[in-house]
Amino acid sequence: MSDVLALVEARLHTALGEPDARAAVTFLGTDRIEVLRFTDPRDGGLVRYATLGMSAQPMTDPSASLADPVAGPRAELVLSLRAGRADTDKVLRPLAVLAASPQVEGLVVAPGASLDVGEELWPGAPFTSVLVGEPGGLVEDVEPVAEGMEPVRILPVLPLTANEAAFKRVHGAAALEERWLQHGTDLRDPLRRSVPLD
Repeated sequence: MSDVLALVEARLHTALGEPDARAAVTFLGTDRIEVLRFTDPRDGGLVRYATLGMSAQPMTDPSASLADPVAGPRAELVLSLRAGRADTDKVLRPLAVLAASPQVEGLVVAPGASLDVGEELWPGAPFTSVLVGEPGGLVEDVEPVAEGMEPVRILPVLPLTANEAAFKRVHGAAALEERWLQHGTDLRDPLRRSVPLD
């Protein structure tokens, strides 16, 4: 649905400015996923990576006997990191892998979920997975373009260390987020260590 993607890209531009780089990744049997990079020195030296293509198809519950081509949740992912501290541009492919997971694995990506790529998100990163955050903060949802369609939710993703991912599996996302708040964790620091979990 190119009209959906055009609206999503316009919303990303409105919220984040013009992208200064983009890369496309295609996985066997899936639609093309693009990752756009937005860099704004006025934005606290942050670099943001946003997927474009995940929302072309609705996510379908793997237990459903028939996939609805219109109904179902749609989303894109945004990762925000402090610029210049690590080679974070290598996150483009892992982020595209996460965005393709609904098509490849039949996942429904929603806030509170954790997604693992099984490798470093970028060279030397202490993270192989992310926690999906709540939408609506940085980039607003994109309204439906057709009857029966759900809005496209722009979901922030937060890098997780292996210890944090294990803690989240046992105690849940809310407990992990509470730990981050208690310790003033800078979730945008690409070099940060795991939050204390004892």
